[in-house]
Amino acid sequence: MEPLTLSDLVAGCDGLLTKESNDTPISGISYDSRKVKKGDLFVCISGFVTDGHDYARQAEAKGAAAVICERDTGVAVPQIRVKNARRTLAQVSHRFYQNPSERFKLIGVTGTNGKTTVTYLVKAILEEAGHRVGLIGTNQNMIGARVLESERTTPESLELCQLFGQMAAAGADYVVMEVSSHSLALHRVDCCEFDVGVFTNLTQDHLDFHGDMQSYLDAKARLFSMCTTGVINIDDEGGREILKKCPCLTVTYGIDSAADIFAQGMRFAGESVEFDCDILGRMSYIHLNTPGKFSVYNALAAIGACTVCGIPADTIKRGLGGVSGVCGRAEIVPLGKDYTVMIDYAHTPDGLENIIRSLRSFARGRVVTLFGCGGDRDKSKREKMGQIAGELSDFCILTSDNPRSEPPMEIIRTIERGTIASGCEYITIENRREAIRYALSHAREGDVILLAGKGHETYQVLKDGRIDFDERKVVREVLKEIEGK
Repeated sequence: MEPLTLSDLVAGCDGLLTKESNDTPISGISYDSRKVKKGDLFVCISGFVTDGHDYARQAEAKGAAAVICERDTGVAVPQIRVKNARRTLAQVSHRFYQNPSERFKLIGVTGTNGKTTVTYLVKAILEEAGHRVGLIGTNQNMIGARVLESERTTPESLELCQLFGQMAAAGADYVVMEVSSHSLALHRVDCCEFDVGVFTNLTQDHLDFHGDMQSYLDAKARLFSMCTTGVINIDDEGGREILKKCPCLTVTYGIDSAADIFAQGMRFAGESVEFDCDILGRMSYIHLNTPGKFSVYNALAAIGACTVCGIPADTIKRGLGGVSGVCGRAEIVPLGKDYTVMIDYAHTPDGLENIIRSLRSFARGRVVTLFGCGGDRDKSKREKMGQIAGELSDFCILTSDNPRSEPPMEIIRTIERGTIASGCEYITIENRREAIRYALSHAREGDVILLAGKGHETYQVLKDGRIDFDERKVVREVLKEIEGK
């Protein structure tokens, strides 16, 4: 392949070349000055902590051949002034990597809760159908069975194109990915060729970024202007609003509703659920190895996406039945005790309510909920979560999550106001490891102890940085200490 030139990459962009040199060869792209190599195109991104424009000269010194910017950076190499550098980063990245999302079918899943589980269910169904599947999301990125580390729910557009390229080269004919509201608002998924978009639900989260629920919904709705077919939960108010304005073809899903795909006759049995599913007029019996009504919604979303892709109902049924669970989502820690410890990523009011309600359906003893709220994030949900946990649990342990720059006890005190209002018995223990020790030390036969908020995460984010904190390991270590082993 002939080396790409600056004009090849920026053709059609809303930019103005301020120093003439259209034929400048470009050998790579970077938006991090520390990673710039000779011949790279450096894109100045205005971030939340640092501004790439301040590092343009540093990038030039390291060999950058040209710069994309939103204001003059004073470099001697050609620079292209654009209105939105994030959007342009997506455009040039897709061109540089030859539009990799066109080389497979791309399924995007958005919504507040359920994204991770839905992508895993879709992957399982497609693999049952014999396809090679790439996965991109919160827990991890995967190419077939190969696991890659994931730093954020949806990567920046440059890394996303690189991942797409790897997946296409590895023979993936499908890629299923979580599409966060941040990624939609920040143009990370611009230029992606989505075949299917899935909307799960909209509940309060990320208002520190979006400002209000309407802006949050509008960000998620962008996915459906970028896909061929939308699969939408019409039991959700946000889903119904998206459906009214949706410019693409749509397939709807819900429970006991007038949807294209719907569940009825749900039967909850301990840690599983089964139901009859009407898939475009044809009935199919579905068994899931996870509990709760929310599991039915996740399955319906996956059924919808795979039905749109032409996967037969029998294959969908087998694929769903073969999934034992997803890391950090209603994940039971095997301990061989007369009580149950479950880890779940629930970190929103709705997510916490869903998981606790599902636990109540099979708990023989108390439901004990241990949780906190993340620092430097939406503060308005903290008291709500405290009240929800208190109203639905028999006992609450309020502790630290990822406090980041905030004092942990200040976060806990805000949560506590809601728990007090609920009238539930509770205790506050700032140190999460000690909180887990308390929960295990006071466990009774038949109890279900829910460790909420961390889920798949294997770390805690404190004021001074990250520390290792895998709750699966912590539970086992603390249990050994308690038992004196």
